[in-house]
Amino acid sequence: MMETQRQGGFIIFLTFVAALVLSMLPLPDWGEAIRPEWVALVLIYWCIALPLRVGVFIGWFVGLFLDVASGALLGQNAIALSFVAYLALRLHLRIRLFPLWQQAMSVLVLVALYQMISLWIKGMIGATTQGWSYWLHSVSSMMLWPLVFTILRFLRRNYKIR
Repeated sequence: MMETQRQGGFIIFLTFVAALVLSMLPLPDWGEAIRPEWVALVLIYWCIALPLRVGVFIGWFVGLFLDVASGALLGQNAIALSFVAYLALRLHLRIRLFPLWQQAMSVLVLVALYQMISLWIKGMIGATTQGWSYWLHSVSSMMLWPLVFTILRFLRRNYKIR
């Protein structure tokens, strides 16, 4: 039996760093309402594409970084992203077979669950939310999924990430 050498870990790391940077970029008030959940999108892609390399632990770890970077309650994003990673791992064989528009609908559900868990945790500590505009993040994430998928797939194929 031949062992296949894993490569491209640095590229995966850089995609998460880019997602964290995009999540922290300052936007005007109108842009903040429609900011996609970049970290969740990148996590979902890598869980679907490389389920043996990126999983719940990576989701937890990246979530902790997002908590620290955004000033959120420590563990809030970590719990939500690890749950999203778990669901993406459980459903990765099905989601991979879907056409891109159906994948986008799956991403809408996963990101909405991520936001729901975050909202639940914010509610437990007594934080307030913006109302219905809170859910626009899920819709914008769904709309950008084809672009994110195409870019990350290009990187995965170009750098032969296995």
